[in-house]
Amino acid sequence: MDPIRNPFAPGAGSPPPELAGRDEIISAAEIALQRVLIGRHNKSQIMLGLRGTGKTVLLNKIGQLAESHDHLISFIEAPENRSLTDLLYPKIHQVLRKLSMVENAKAKAHEASRALRSFASVFKISMGDVSLSVDPEPGVADSGILEFDLGDLFVRVGETAKMAGKAWTLLIDEVQYLSTGDLSALIVSIHRMNQKQLPVIFFGAGFPQIAALAGDAKSYAERLFDYPPVGPLDDAAAFAAVRQPIEDEGETISNEALEEIVLRTEGYPYFIQEWGYQAWNVANNSPIDKGDIEAASSLALKRLDEGFFRVRFDRLSPKEREYVIAMANVGSRGPYRSSDVADRLGESTQKLGPRRAKIIRKGMIYSQAHGDIDFTVPMFADYLKRTSIKP
Repeated sequence: MDPIRNPFAPGAGSPPPELAGRDEIISAAEIALQRVLIGRHNKSQIMLGLRGTGKTVLLNKIGQLAESHDHLISFIEAPENRSLTDLLYPKIHQVLRKLSMVENAKAKAHEASRALRSFASVFKISMGDVSLSVDPEPGVADSGILEFDLGDLFVRVGETAKMAGKAWTLLIDEVQYLSTGDLSALIVSIHRMNQKQLPVIFFGAGFPQIAALAGDAKSYAERLFDYPPVGPLDDAAAFAAVRQPIEDEGETISNEALEEIVLRTEGYPYFIQEWGYQAWNVANNSPIDKGDIEAASSLALKRLDEGFFRVRFDRLSPKEREYVIAMANVGSRGPYRSSDVADRLGESTQKLGPRRAKIIRKGMIYSQAHGDIDFTVPMFADYLKRTSIKP
């Protein structure tokens, strides 16, 4: 069929043609966005899921909803080894510039800019091309203690947004890469927004261990946030994610082909996009049938092996690769016991601890319970078995 009309678009954070199976998360977010604008707070949210489940897509969707409800938005992807202060500074500066255009908020925006200048000075933030032509405000956001100062800064932004009749939505992807101190300061700041009923709300996304990390950082985090799971789609949603885009293009797909795609992808949204994309291109005409899926599967796996899986595997050192290959060969599916991986490698769990910690920091594996580990990438064990030598 015509590849130009192919409705599927597999890619990092690319919105699917049909955002199926996420209605509950989107609805809850939209209610929270509207409530915060009128001073009636809902919990902020941190979405939890593996790679390829559509967390970034959902954050972008929430950002669009926020803008439609008079929110200013700041979207941040937290990279490894970068401080939250450096990430937030240009975003808050941008928000304050927009708020300063509202007549009622000019004075508050000026005060907030002075607080931001204090904050930037005390934390030695590299301002780059973003500069503030105001004097710092002594005694505000300048203690050098991030939990206190970030809260002060958020209060000034929230007061300015309230005066302007708007709200501020902060969206952070890859929350697991925030340091413990940064995560703690963020939690404290959101807590202050709730206490003061200021129009600021936070939506984050990260790996499943984030809920435990947030709880470790601040005990009240479990009451401050909702943690909606973002996992594989159920069968009905997966069928819709494939069928609807095809039918929107005036074509059809057989039930047997649909079932085969859902079986092979296990309902993971990124893989559904990849299989749908290949199935469309392989099919000579409509309806797409099960035979087309057989042919498409080898192409989909080849693209995933050379891209989605390979780029992650290549980030690991030889010893780290040895560890994850051992994980894959412990069993067909996780979670895996760290002790079983150690036994397979002929090492002690304690000796392997630093190696395991490095792989976790690189975002390849995670631990949600003591002694258990699993891959952050669905089907990664299958990839390793297909392509790697067993240790």
